[in-house]
Amino acid sequence: MTPSQRAQVGKIVRTVLINGLAIIMAIPLYYIVINTFKTTLDMAKSPFGLPEHWSLQHYVDVFGTLPIVQSFINSIIVTVFAVFFEVMIGALAAYGMILRNSKFTAAVGAVLMIAFCIPVQATLIPLYKMEASVGLVDSLLGLIILYLANSIFCYMLTVGYMRKLPMEVLEAARIDGAGPFRIFRVIVLPMITPILATVVVFQTLSTWNDFMLPNIFLTSTDLRTVILQVYNAMGQFTTDWPAFMTITVIALVPVVIFFIFCQRWIVSGLVAGSVKG
Repeated sequence: MTPSQRAQVGKIVRTVLINGLAIIMAIPLYYIVINTFKTTLDMAKSPFGLPEHWSLQHYVDVFGTLPIVQSFINSIIVTVFAVFFEVMIGALAAYGMILRNSKFTAAVGAVLMIAFCIPVQATLIPLYKMEASVGLVDSLLGLIILYLANSIFCYMLTVGYMRKLPMEVLEAARIDGAGPFRIFRVIVLPMITPILATVVVFQTLSTWNDFMLPNIFLTSTDLRTVILQVYNAMGQFTTDWPAFMTITVIALVPVVIFFIFCQRWIVSGLVAGSVKG
């Protein structure tokens, strides 16, 4: 077998394996989506089969009985503000680290690295006490503030990218009289857009899909996020699995659309960070 033939066979094998894995991973999604158009009886008869009679009644019932629209608004508010401030804080922290390279900044970087390794589950009790002491429990503002701890993730990805920026450009701008914030806004920020876009994608998906923090820190019905509605629907639709799956699909649709639209930023940002300079 010639090298070109071996390469062709390897390409075919990889294609078959990748497509096979994609089909396996798509089966649960197919199962959930297809059963939202069935009755409970149809689902019991043929869980993986097509519906005998296609119906949107479950979607009508869910929107009629649950505050889905309000939950979407809550999730959007929390996700947009949390991700925006996470990215800005993390990017500014990384900028400060490369702007002042000293033993102090190295020590701060080491502390941030240790903090990044601490699981959030280990800090839930002190976080709850701190937020309760200032009246931020059961509020979207308190939830947004909790998510700001994820700024460390943005810092960890951004600081390595910034270290490979052409420092001569920053020095030239400083000589021309530009202040540190103007240098960041005019020069640094456009240059780190690829890695920031990657961080935005990761953090948006993480914040939108988070269940633990909203479940612990939000108690009011009108403040529930979409993911909490999925969990709470389990009790309301104990035996109505198609209705439960309908809520799940409603919660997944924005995430899937967002990921499909932004997935190219994930690869391009990480690749750009690895070969920059």
